[in-house]
Amino acid sequence: MPEPGPSPLQSSLPTAAAHFGLHVLGRAAAPTETAGAAALTATAAAATGDGTAPVTASTPAPGTAPVTAPAALIGAVPAVGAVPAVGAAPAIGTVPAVGAVPAAVVAPAAVAALAPPAAAVTAPPLPGAGFVLPGPTGLGTAALSLSRRATAPEPPDTPEPAAPVVGRPIPGLYFHPVPEPDPVRVDEVSRRIKDWALDEVQLYPEDWEGEFDGFSVGRYMVACHPDAPTVEHLMIATRLMVAENAVDDCYCEDHGGSPIGLGGRLLLAHTALDPLHTTTEYQPLWAESLHADAPRRAYRSAMEYFVAQSTPSQADRFRHDMARLHMGYLAEAAWAETDHMPEVWEYLAMRQFNNFRPCPTITDTVGGYELPADLHAQPAMQRVLALAGNATTLVNDLYSYMKELDSPGTHLNLPVVIAHREGVSDREGYLKAVEVHNDLMRDFEAEAAALAEACPVPTVQRFLRGVAVWVDGNHYWHQTNTYRYSLPDFW
Repeated sequence: MPEPGPSPLQSSLPTAAAHFGLHVLGRAAAPTETAGAAALTATAAAATGDGTAPVTASTPAPGTAPVTAPAALIGAVPAVGAVPAVGAAPAIGTVPAVGAVPAAVVAPAAVAALAPPAAAVTAPPLPGAGFVLPGPTGLGTAALSLSRRATAPEPPDTPEPAAPVVGRPIPGLYFHPVPEPDPVRVDEVSRRIKDWALDEVQLYPEDWEGEFDGFSVGRYMVACHPDAPTVEHLMIATRLMVAENAVDDCYCEDHGGSPIGLGGRLLLAHTALDPLHTTTEYQPLWAESLHADAPRRAYRSAMEYFVAQSTPSQADRFRHDMARLHMGYLAEAAWAETDHMPEVWEYLAMRQFNNFRPCPTITDTVGGYELPADLHAQPAMQRVLALAGNATTLVNDLYSYMKELDSPGTHLNLPVVIAHREGVSDREGYLKAVEVHNDLMRDFEAEAAALAEACPVPTVQRFLRGVAVWVDGNHYWHQTNTYRYSLPDFW
């Protein structure tokens, strides 16, 4: 099996999914249709505004063509349409929207010319590593695009070699290298988020400034969302990331956090995301409480910006995933209060909730479009999101291992739990945790590829690519954030 390839706008979907474009276009060019295919064509036509079927979300731009979905489409997939984010302000580094389907249809042979297989890239050799686990080659951007062109474009110029990535990747960890994030965008996002943290929400005292800068959230979010149309779209994710980190630090961990009374604090903070609906007498008291501490101020402000740029279904989806996150916080706090060492499977269950899932969930909002609610709710899509969240969270467990060893008490992470519950050394527990992460990554890629082939709808393809981009960008940030993380001496 080849080694992991680079992330092409950074996708971790396996090469097998590249064939779905040929399959779909071949069906579109076929002279006959079965009754079932005709019905699906009508559904796809509704998604593009043709025919008489109702249209979900807004009507796409003129000139779009119906897309015929294969019979293996999961469930009954209603019409879909890309919804640009509302109120986006022009900003530095504007990029065109992705996913429009021009009317011209090209023969499958021409499509094949547009999607050459990505070359495999090997991570730099590591001193004493001795091995890097193999995995499927990363999928090229063209392979996931349903764009149909009348003629094949000129081959792109050979890009300049990227600057070497700082930080040592974990030996044996399965990951995809990514391009360096746009430095202009990184600088602008970093400037704006600091202004927001200091001036709008008074997030931290002066002596925390070094930690805030060391978090490098601008580089993090630009790496995770390279298709964001504007810097303002990037700021949606950046504010929410900083607010979530403030809640974790101030309520749960580093800066005065405690498991005692956590449920009450989280409940009140959650009302900044999911507002209280109460009587006229008590509404002002609740509204005033949203300014009572830094986490609530951050949640309130970040959510206001998010709601202004998202659709109602996207906002509700995010609230749901944040409730999941808070439930995971509470489970970990309960174990800390009772000094309970969970079984490995119990820990993984907790980590499915206390994890990064709210971040890739909003990839369409940050990208300026919408994955419709009925497609987001499909069990196959939910499994892809769960696997992505689980794998990215274990990346955090592995890279933050040394940092957490320095904190007081026993800090639960997967290597620690494996070592305790399976009676192995710290080193063996860590290396077993690397294997668990790699298994989850391969499951994520396989499930995403299967869903991409079963549901070749442009918004689904773009959303899956965006989630894969987030997975790869998340690893990049952990690897390169040497201010926060260092690796154990296990190799």
